[in-house]
Amino acid sequence: MVGHLNLAYDYPVLGAFWTAMWVFLWIMWVILLFRVVLDIFRDDTMSGWAKTGWLIFVLVLPFLGVFVYVIARGREMGGRERQHARAQQEQVERYIRETAGAGAGTSEVEQLAKLSEIRARGDITDEEFARAKEKILH
Repeated sequence: MVGHLNLAYDYPVLGAFWTAMWVFLWIMWVILLFRVVLDIFRDDTMSGWAKTGWLIFVLVLPFLGVFVYVIARGREMGGRERQHARAQQEQVERYIRETAGAGAGTSEVEQLAKLSEIRARGDITDEEFARAKEKILH
């Protein structure tokens, strides 16, 4: 029994292009679906019922649900993404500051800067500033 054997040269170049395009579109669709679901959970302005409704709509009718969500709420998606990224960056910076400053306390530079501000306001005299500066540096 002789079967039909598909060889690589039996698959036309245009067929390979269309296959690559459909794979690319499918991956983009999955990314968009995940972004919409993440945005639904990230949005603090929506109530729990609204989030549940959007989530059911997106999961039961994914194509229609995602397109309707992007049309209705897509303008604010970028803002929420930027806000989330900014909050994460601030948390990382706060952690780094706390971790780096945990062993050293306040640095000499910070203490001298505060002392200079106090002197600039006129709360201490130049002699008091010089004495405090000596204490900090020694």
